[in-house]
Amino acid sequence: MSRRDSSNDGAADETDDVPVNEVEAGSVDRTEAGSAADSLAARLRERIRRAGPLTFRDWMGAALYDERGGYYRRRGAERWGRAGDYRTAPERGRLFAATFARHFARLYEGLGGPPVFHLLEAGGGAGHFARGVLETLRRDEPQLFGALRYVFDESSADSRARAAALLSEFAGRVEFKGIEDFERPLGDAIVFSNELLDALPVHRVRLRGGRLREEYVGTDDSGAFIFLEGEPSTPLLAEHFRRTGVALAEGQAAEVNLEAGEWVARAARLVGRGYVVTVDYGDEAAGLFKDPRRFEGTLCAFRGHEFVADVLADPGLQDLTTTVNWTDFAAAGEAAGLKTVALERLDAFLLRAGALEQLERESAHASGDAEVAALRLDARELILPGGMASHFQVLTQKKG
Repeated sequence: MSRRDSSNDGAADETDDVPVNEVEAGSVDRTEAGSAADSLAARLRERIRRAGPLTFRDWMGAALYDERGGYYRRRGAERWGRAGDYRTAPERGRLFAATFARHFARLYEGLGGPPVFHLLEAGGGAGHFARGVLETLRRDEPQLFGALRYVFDESSADSRARAAALLSEFAGRVEFKGIEDFERPLGDAIVFSNELLDALPVHRVRLRGGRLREEYVGTDDSGAFIFLEGEPSTPLLAEHFRRTGVALAEGQAAEVNLEAGEWVARAARLVGRGYVVTVDYGDEAAGLFKDPRRFEGTLCAFRGHEFVADVLADPGLQDLTTTVNWTDFAAAGEAAGLKTVALERLDAFLLRAGALEQLERESAHASGDAEVAALRLDARELILPGGMASHFQVLTQKKG
């Protein structure tokens, strides 16, 4: 199952001492598997022992992105597909990437077909989407392919190595570089991401006694990770709710993704003229915070295509994800100079972008009946009601 096929949607730096009034808000019974002294869990426990409880944002950042043991950094780990923990739209087959390639070509034409055009994919994983886009453009859009400079942004060294091997035939056209590594705008460009925002580290807060409290991570006497409540680590958390015009109910928990706003601001600076196209699972602020099913927030853990009830168990060995706040993300883009063009469901977007026409084109180039059947199965997941794409949204923002 996809990490998103459910109605229950719910490398960190060393931190200084954090003043926390330790009120236990929940605990876990399991301890980190394995007893190696250098394990991520052991190092997190030592940080907590030495410096005090960590903000959940710092704990989640380490659990996902720690250089030695983070979920997205571990070498050789199988995270995608049947053998991994989740499936994403690009893995469903060629049609997803081919339809986006078709859409990118229309955006390129709308910009007048510039002689140099950058497409930056943020969080590109093992390169499957990039290969599908490049193959489609080479075959169907020679003008754009000739102008294209593909920038592949992926933080995991293991994933970059896999992507480099997968994209080797396009080596002269693909540059491996982070979005934060550019000193000046790219000019005419598209910045694209798929399921990047939901994996950014978030702060966890809760309204207690009419006051906003932040959830930290500490340990109990057995060494198990537990949630503790304390004063907010930054005034930006309260500002987030003032800006979105949402008030939490007494006892309600929520996530605040400050890094998503920082990311879209960097993307906006990078685009001289063009688009930021963001695919993810989310909701607007009113639905995100007023839905009673989300009273405990949207934080989820996945392992082996199953939900894990204990989000603090086994850091580095399970995926952690939260639902995107599209209202806040779009506002951050507007503040950075991006105009919101559309927020729409992914299945509707793909139909409008020509998925059915692209299906026929891909089928005409297929090597046999088995490949045609696979393409049609992909189409069912991407455009039919209740398919995988119906759980995602696409936000398109424009600059220039």
